[in-house]
Amino acid sequence: MSLDDIAKCRLGSQQLLGTSLTTPRQLVSYLGAIQAQDYAMAKWAIGIRLAITEKQVEAALNAGDIIRTHILRPTWHFVSVDDISWMLTLTAPHIKTVNNAMCRKFELDTKILNRCNAIIEKALAGGIHLTRDEIMLLLDKKGIRTDDIRSALIMMNAELDGVVINGARREKQFTYSLLDLSKAKAFNKEEGLAELAKRYFISHGPATLQDFTWWSGLSVANSKVALSSAQSMLDSMIVADKTYWFSNTHCYEQSAINRIHFLPAFDEFTISYKDRSASIMPEVARQVFTNNGIFKPMIVVNGQVIGIWKRTFKKDLAVIETLFFDKVSKNKEQAIFKAGAAYGRYMEMECIVK
Repeated sequence: MSLDDIAKCRLGSQQLLGTSLTTPRQLVSYLGAIQAQDYAMAKWAIGIRLAITEKQVEAALNAGDIIRTHILRPTWHFVSVDDISWMLTLTAPHIKTVNNAMCRKFELDTKILNRCNAIIEKALAGGIHLTRDEIMLLLDKKGIRTDDIRSALIMMNAELDGVVINGARREKQFTYSLLDLSKAKAFNKEEGLAELAKRYFISHGPATLQDFTWWSGLSVANSKVALSSAQSMLDSMIVADKTYWFSNTHCYEQSAINRIHFLPAFDEFTISYKDRSASIMPEVARQVFTNNGIFKPMIVVNGQVIGIWKRTFKKDLAVIETLFFDKVSKNKEQAIFKAGAAYGRYMEMECIVK
């Protein structure tokens, strides 16, 4: 197996070459989590894998099948409602430790944060969904400061404490609702570590221990325990002096060669690995992501990033503008337009590729 083979196998494991999964909830659970600070692009990460529409993804979010919250490294992620409890148990303590210094700087101690949680919980009781601004107004009235980045710290803490999740969107505004853990899966720490490693290496493999540590946000020690617990369900291979863990089930097929993917910004295919050299050549890396970690939408063929893209909307028309790093061969042009048509079906509008 070469680095090129690794990139192609990842297309299969990440469900980009076809899937038997049928719902956003199933897909997100399979992947473990999907990075989601770019909300529109994160929805497309689901749409491209399931060949469903944006409206269907949005419906799953509004119904609470998928939760958008801070978890893992931390940053915004989509997580299945089935997994939120054990994943919070596993990763929230680390995230709260990371946040402690910032909370102290803005005078948000445990007593104040617990008081905020109680006010928020009361305000959202009975199925109420409120925006962040509406929640902050309530806290302000109780004499709690919410200026600067306090509002973000307060709401992240409420997420990590299992009080709130995303609610149904109100037009273009995000809301919060109470988290119901009554039907969520529960694992102890050891079980959670094993489950997280199993999910990651099956859905993202071939990948290394270092990749998993980066993706999960766990300590190296906990990552080693997690992999040790899961490795009996995995295969491994040494490539360029690195051990890669994976499931043989998803290795690529020749029929997938030359298929073009317009992958979203921050897609799991690229961002979920510490070492991205299997898919992103060093000479193009600066065109693909910035030094401060902003990933652009990428054009991928055979597991290799060959360009970037952006989309604009004009009435009922989606326009995709492409920038390829090298000249595109004639035999790829049809695949490019096919990939554009897939995005058009997702948005339920005509799509042209420039």
